Amino acid sequence: MKKCIAVILSLAAAASASAQTFPAKPIRWIVPYAAGGGSDFLARTVAQTLSTQVAQPVLVDNKPGGNTALAAAETARAPADGYTILSADNGTLVFNPALYKSLSYSPTKDLAPVTLMGKFPMILVVGANSGFASAKDFIAQARAKPGGINYASAGAGSPHHLAMELLKVEAKLFMVHVPYRGAAPALADVVGGQLPAMMVDLAAGSGFIKGGKVRALAVANPTRLPQLPDVPTFAELGYKNVEAAALVGVVVPSATSPEVVNTLNRQIVAAINEPSVRTRMVDFGVEPVGNTPAQYTELLKNETVRWHKLIRDLKITLD
Repeated sequence: MKKCIAVILSLAAAASASAQTFPAKPIRWIVPYAAGGGSDFLARTVAQTLSTQVAQPVLVDNKPGGNTALAAAETARAPADGYTILSADNGTLVFNPALYKSLSYSPTKDLAPVTLMGKFPMILVVGANSGFASAKDFIAQARAKPGGINYASAGAGSPHHLAMELLKVEAKLFMVHVPYRGAAPALADVVGGQLPAMMVDLAAGSGFIKGGKVRALAVANPTRLPQLPDVPTFAELGYKNVEAAALVGVVVPSATSPEVVNTLNRQIVAAINEPSVRTRMVDFGVEPVGNTPAQYTELLKNETVRWHKLIRDLKITLD
């Protein structure tokens, strides 16, 4: 018995010492999208300051594919020592399990939340020459012509896609979905008039909005965005349940010790709260967050209940 207790105490001491010295080598930060997008920008912005704080290199590794499943599965199989972390959005952690009958990873069993870094609120935009003057006008015309309006998205199962599906349900609309491989080509066709509308995050759409190439009609956020103070929320228009954003956080393999998770959380949140980092995030169109693992876990549970119901009700599947 004494020998058993001694072993347990020894292991606990070793774990504590490991957490205190963490990190002692470079951290690999996997991003499940190609370089240049919003998730990539967010990871690189935070990683630069994180590297300075911990005095270790933080190496961003882009691993796109499988609707983020490729990177998620690779992270799940990595050693649970805190040296492999993943930028995960609500596609990775919330949507995919409902969209695919079989998945190469389990968000709840294989991955542990560290912190939500930021939110990319969704915005309803239309082409400058689409003829839609306001969100009320857009909804009225879509309702008057069921199936007569097509909309673009950044991809099937993306936050952009599901945000529009949510609007369709709440406003009782029937529109046809045209998925693209990313927000940029979808926006290009909205600008060109091939399709009249889409939901887009500010990070991807800001330049098009500022340049007058698309018109922002409403934001799927509880409050108006400081970058678009004249654009109403859907709640102001009578659709209080139309709230949607790309939620990008950090997760690690599920067996990672609580001590290492908490250390990562403190360091990443400190990096997010660094004034220059927050300014860059806001300028890019990201709402900075930086919460605890418990708060992030609770958010994911609530988001899962909300979005899985929508996906089930609409019978959306990507298999």
